Amino acid sequence: MFRALLRFRRPLIILTHLALVALANYLAFWLRFDGAIPEWAMALFAQTLPILIAIRMLMFVPFRLYQGMWQYTSIWDFRNIIVSSILGIAVFYCTVQWGIGLEKYPRSIYVLDTIVLIGLMGAIRLSRRLYRDATHRTSETRVLIYGAGDAGERLVRALKHSSANGFKAVGFIDDDPDKTGLRIHGMRVLGGRQHLSRIMAEVAPHVVLLAMPSAKPRIMRDLVKLLEPHKVRIQTVPDLHSILEGHVEITKIRNLAVEDLLERAPVGLDVTPLRRLIKGKSIMVTGAGGSIGSELCRQIAALEPSCLVLFERYENSLFAIHNELIDRARETPAFPIIGDVGDEVRVDTILKRFKPAIIFHAAAHKHVPLMEGSPCEAVKNNVRGTRIVAQAAARCGVERFIMISSDKAVNPTSTMGATKRVAELVVQSLEERGKTKLMTVRFGNVLGSNGSVVPRFLEQIKAGGPVTITHPDIRRFFMLIPEAVQLVLHAAALGENGATYVLEMGEQIKIVDLARNLIRLSGLIPEEDIAISFIGLRPGEKLYEELIGPDETIEQSGLEKIQKVKSGHPWNPYVLMPLVALLEQRAAQQDLDLVIDLLCELVPTFTPTGAYAVQEAERVSLGTYNGH
Repeated sequence: MFRALLRFRRPLIILTHLALVALANYLAFWLRFDGAIPEWAMALFAQTLPILIAIRMLMFVPFRLYQGMWQYTSIWDFRNIIVSSILGIAVFYCTVQWGIGLEKYPRSIYVLDTIVLIGLMGAIRLSRRLYRDATHRTSETRVLIYGAGDAGERLVRALKHSSANGFKAVGFIDDDPDKTGLRIHGMRVLGGRQHLSRIMAEVAPHVVLLAMPSAKPRIMRDLVKLLEPHKVRIQTVPDLHSILEGHVEITKIRNLAVEDLLERAPVGLDVTPLRRLIKGKSIMVTGAGGSIGSELCRQIAALEPSCLVLFERYENSLFAIHNELIDRARETPAFPIIGDVGDEVRVDTILKRFKPAIIFHAAAHKHVPLMEGSPCEAVKNNVRGTRIVAQAAARCGVERFIMISSDKAVNPTSTMGATKRVAELVVQSLEERGKTKLMTVRFGNVLGSNGSVVPRFLEQIKAGGPVTITHPDIRRFFMLIPEAVQLVLHAAALGENGATYVLEMGEQIKIVDLARNLIRLSGLIPEEDIAISFIGLRPGEKLYEELIGPDETIEQSGLEKIQKVKSGHPWNPYVLMPLVALLEQRAAQQDLDLVIDLLCELVPTFTPTGAYAVQEAERVSLGTYNGH
């Protein structure tokens, strides 16, 4: 039946307006004469009503009062009702007084009629909206909004207007004491953070919604910690930059993520130098299927290179990033190449075929505990692979070679960190060869990368815990992948031959705090719903990482968030490279003891903490397997 009525919606709306105009005029006479309308007044009412109806119905047309959807009635609709009613009565007044000359028409009727009509037309529209709100009230999620500012006002207004999101605002929290007790769109400001326990008990929200799009990560962390005792979901609105740029609406509510709690690298850096660096050139990325390599490919593809060579030995990850680039950047030719950076012939063949102007070398073994068990493989990939690609770049006249390094290369306690440090030394030793500019970019952990701690914690939380942490005091630098890659590209644009750049990573974050925040963001309570277990440092792990070594100094690079490292005691290439050659040879022969000794000689600050124990365990395991 309702659908049938919708087909005749416009005629029904017109008839409703006609009835309201007649009713309003009658009520105006009724009020004017205190409910006892004399006969002469009723005759006047009957004589002028058709004229009034005609004028008003025509006046409603330019203000589109027959077209609005009443369940979405807004201030704009009420403004149109008021203006059209006033203009209509003005035309009616002129018609009655001077057109047909009815000077005895009571002037108070003009005012009463207009007021009553505005009230009736507004009420019938609001009744539709109130009915819609009432019918959805039972299934809605109760939302407590933190922040009674502009974002909070826009948000509660949007939530009230839309039933599709399933949210019902139950109040505000704001730390401004002057706002306590005030109301925004009917929603009361219940107090500040000091009243949080009382407020949570009173309104029993399902979700706390942070309506602070410009809040600093430190404030977000404080709020998450404050909400830790309460089992509620924590959600937020998009960042202020995205809202102002029109990329998203404020109603695009999402779960608060651990990324929101990090000090963010600057976004919106000038892309002009990057476009000048990349546009129209052939670019090659090794390790293109990895976390950093794949994001490099995404950002490079957006800078319009002539072609993009994706060099990767794992076919599944290469297949995935190549398909993504085809879908996202069809105008950029992308060539997926299966190959190993340790295969010198393959690397030479690809470089001669595609003649890349710039190579981003992201291929590496990076998992610390795994490399403690396989030091020779770390050398073959991280040292030999880097040397082969860097030397091939110099031979083939590549303009720039950029190696992605790690903070674990500084004062390393792991085999992985030591091999990355040797790779840095190799790149520095080749700076005098040919016209190729070779440089290194060093940074810490990137949040959400393959095998990183965050996905691991999320899996453990989903399984019901416990969340396992190696040590209560362990801490790490963290950066988001897109922001780290953006700064890598800017460092490449600086292009000083032989330079090592480090990205400013902000403060180190305690891993236990990260775990507690992830549990909290999942709507659970740490130690109560999800246990946290400390299992001891793994082989090669340090309690904290560093970005510069004891013999290194920091210089400004000229670009915000990027600094240049200057080594106090650089290696002589003629001494370094024979040792590197011997290291590679011993790694190929699986000579574990000599590989570790050579790494210690090449990196004097390398202090193996677990390598020998892991090697011995590996030997025992192999011996048992072979029946010895």
